[in-house]
This record gives sequence, structure tokens and C-alpha cells, in this order.
Amino acid sequence: MDASIEDLEARMSDLRGRLREAVRTRDKAGAALVREALREADAAWHAALEAEAESEAERGEPATPAAPAERPLSAAHPRPPVGVPVREQVHQALTILGAPASPKLISATYQAFFESQLATTKLASLRRDEERSFTSQGHARPYYICAALNHDRLSPARGLLAVSTWPLERRAIAPLSPRADFLAHAIGTGEQIRRLTLVGRQPSDDALRLLRRFAFNIPGAYDGGEPDPARVIASARDEAAVHRAADDGERRSAAERARDQLSDAQQLFGVTALRDVLGDTSDGTS
Repeated sequence: MDASIEDLEARMSDLRGRLREAVRTRDKAGAALVREALREADAAWHAALEAEAESEAERGEPATPAAPAERPLSAAHPRPPVGVPVREQVHQALTILGAPASPKLISATYQAFFESQLATTKLASLRRDEERSFTSQGHARPYYICAALNHDRLSPARGLLAVSTWPLERRAIAPLSPRADFLAHAIGTGEQIRRLTLVGRQPSDDALRLLRRFAFNIPGAYDGGEPDPARVIASARDEAAVHRAADDGERRSAAERARDQLSDAQQLFGVTALRDVLGDTSDGTS
């Protein structure tokens, strides 16, 4: 029998406590196992939440009448989620995009697929809040909203957010990476639209506009009218293949240096000053 939401929440709370203890005692192997269990429990929690919502819909519970100014609800236009934390909204949007992205694009993506606004002003301090949380609690959460890293200095890339569970290679930003990530965003957007249509849901106008914005800037992806997700995905993958070898090589090199030189926190949030790498070498002499 599948675990209930309450059971999963209790398990996640227990796992976070075990993870804190493993990190405190520097048990890296144990911490890795607990992190994996946390990720599985988090995925199961989201699946249970979706199943609960579908069950309520199947029971035909009466919907609350919409106010005159509201758009009628339908499968294509679900009611925006209530009380979803900003970090979770950002995580959902980044999961669709599949690569580091700017707050503006994250906001547009969330609105396109969840039909609820995510104000970019709410993201201004999010990365700093996440860094403070990681510094005080370690890997207590299944994921953190973190930084992309400049490939040369391993400093946080300006204006980009990423997910801590992504490998360093995906979060490193080399000279060709902005274009490669743009293509990844296009592919992720197209794939999300295809997933919606496969389950019988019509993508929102905002989602189609977002895909069109990507398609305009990809050779062979768009001739006019409504964009074809399959065509956008194929064209983006064709161009991505051209950049892959050079971009992947620079990203791998940066990731290897980061693993060798940086602490766990610096690998997620970047080096913000020279002393972060060198340490305070002052001994009071000149």
C-alpha cells in the first residue's frame, strides 16, 4: 500500500534529522544514502499530492463559483496553486527549463505552465536565503536554489539561478553555455507542452508564446503561426549538437576544478571573494 502524505512527511522529517547528524559527524557515505532517500521521499510526496487532487476531482466535489472577474476553471486552466513557497515555484520552473535561467525567464515559465504569477521581486533575495539555510543546516533539504558558476573564476554567474541537485557540469557557465542553455530551455519548454497535450490538456496561450519566443531564434524551428513543439525540439537539438563538444569540455574542466578547490557551500553558491579560495593568510606581518 502506498504511503500517505502524512506518513511521507513524517519520514522526510526523520530523514532530515538523520542527514543533519550524518553531516555533523562527517559521515559522507551515510549522508549520501540519506540524501537519496530524501529525494525519493520528496518525489513520492509530490506523487501522492497529485493522486489526492485527482481523486478529489473524480469524486466530483462541487467547485466554488468563480468571481465575475475570474476566468472559469477547466482542465486547461487550473486554479493557481495556493500557498506554494517561492523556492518550490522556482524549482518547478527550473525543472521544466532544465538549465540555469534568469529570474525573468523563471517567472515567465511558471506563469506559462502553472498560470500563477511569480513576481521577480520575490527572487531577489532567494539565493542569499538559500545560502544562509545551507550554511546553517547543510544538506537538510532535498534541494536548494543555488547559483550557476562562471567557468573561469568559479564565482556566481550574475542573474542566473540553478538547482543544487544538478551536476556541476550543468551549472558551470562557459563562453558557449548561454547559447547551449537557451537551446535547453527551448527543448524543455517544448517537451512540457507535449506532455500536456499527451494527457489531453491544452497548453496556455502564455506557454505557446514562450515557445514561440524560443523558436524565433532557432534556425529551422519556426515559419509562422502556432509553433510546433516537435519541430522546435528537433531544431534545438540539431544546433545543440554543434556546440556540445566544445561547451561540454569547458564545463567539465570547470566542474573538476570546483570539486578540487571548493567547499560544498562554494560549489553551490560560488566564490564571492579571493579569500574564499585562499583563506585568510594574514599572519600580522608585512
